[in-house]
Amino acid sequence: MSNINKRYQYTKFIVDAVMIIIAFALTRFFNKWVQGPTDTYEIILFIIISWAVWFIAANFSTLYGDRRSKKFSEEIVFIFYTTLLYLILFSSISFFLRTVFQIDGSFFIEYVIALFLCIILSKYTLRKIIHANIQGGNLFDVVLIIGATPAAQDFYETINKFYYYGYKCVGYVNGAPNLMSDCPFRGQLQDLEQILKTTVLDEVVIALPNDQSRDIQYAMELCDSYAINVRILPDFNQYASASVKVNNIGNVPVINVNSLPLDRIENKILKRIFDLFFSISFFLLIGFWLLPLIALFIKLSSKGPIFFKQERWGINNQKITCYKFRTMCSDSKDIDENGFYNQAQKDDHRVTRIGSILRKNNFDELPQFWNVLIGNMSVVGPRPHPTPLNFESMHSVDNYIMRHLTLPGITGWAQVNGLRGETRTPGSMQKRVNYDLYYIHRWTFWLDIQIILQTIINFFRGDQNAY
Repeated sequence: MSNINKRYQYTKFIVDAVMIIIAFALTRFFNKWVQGPTDTYEIILFIIISWAVWFIAANFSTLYGDRRSKKFSEEIVFIFYTTLLYLILFSSISFFLRTVFQIDGSFFIEYVIALFLCIILSKYTLRKIIHANIQGGNLFDVVLIIGATPAAQDFYETINKFYYYGYKCVGYVNGAPNLMSDCPFRGQLQDLEQILKTTVLDEVVIALPNDQSRDIQYAMELCDSYAINVRILPDFNQYASASVKVNNIGNVPVINVNSLPLDRIENKILKRIFDLFFSISFFLLIGFWLLPLIALFIKLSSKGPIFFKQERWGINNQKITCYKFRTMCSDSKDIDENGFYNQAQKDDHRVTRIGSILRKNNFDELPQFWNVLIGNMSVVGPRPHPTPLNFESMHSVDNYIMRHLTLPGITGWAQVNGLRGETRTPGSMQKRVNYDLYYIHRWTFWLDIQIILQTIINFFRGDQNAY
């Protein structure tokens, strides 16, 4: 771990300790009449136990793992998980310490809620401070890439596009000049030792093909001798059709090819219960007044039906009727003059004025909660594509049909990572499918929660690909 990361970790510990004190003070201030620790001894003991229990819970939940390359929605999920563990552990401890101090249940619940909100606010603020320092060039890890494979190119483009990951690449070795666009060429693998001697590096990223095991081993041993952290970008493309986990048997790494998480009946039941709960809650709390209001605006602004019904493919390639609010002129055509699906594009003349607002904020997708309710869609999953676009993509995109192994969703892992809108550029559909397959192979309930949170964040932040 670099010195910068160490300081960042220590800062997170200190900030959380302060937030525990603030949460306790806020709860005491707003609920003076509720029983809680009163004298100085009880308050100090309460704070010390809170610190100990919080950091134990955080250790179990891996709250303090390096999440610079993750979205804040994932951190919120880990904060919630840590808070839940903290609630259970502290409740158990306070039971045995009930002779030392008494804590009213209402006080403790309000304190835990205040702590949860304070931790979220502090971590978001700290993240923004870190991002500002990274963007200003004051805080980053210096990395060197070994190899010029497609994985290396993707990694280089990713850390340049998302500056807040906190990486600065000084170049790549092994291969030929100009193989990686805009990335400086630093020589061949035999030059690595000289580079390590003369360049201050925090990490080395090895992105060599799997068949170059000797070169990979040589690079790892050389970096170890200079105490430089090593990351490996593995080539797992051949396992794209299955869920992959790497374990060790002794010192031998073994790739386990597992069944899909949503093949398990208990996971299917959990996901379906959540879908029903979420969709019913939407209709009861928001849909009953928002949907008629949007329908009225559509009816008053342009001629044609309120809803747009389109045939799309669901699980196991089954055809479903997907419901949306109509956002285009009623005489718009789905197929262009060349026989291809006519995707919506920026400044599309077919989109109505109210339609552009709905599409920008994803409000046109809200009727799909009906699809969720009747069971042919889920809240989270790969976005369903129109039938013509499926026919075009299934012959040109690797593993495209595999995205239909699970229910399609209103939002998905690809969409919250910016892969939405038209897919006319080469490789854009392949990237979207790769994200869909990642979701299918690594589904967890918490990943669904993370995607929903990120969708809400994107709604307020705006999405440049929404048109």
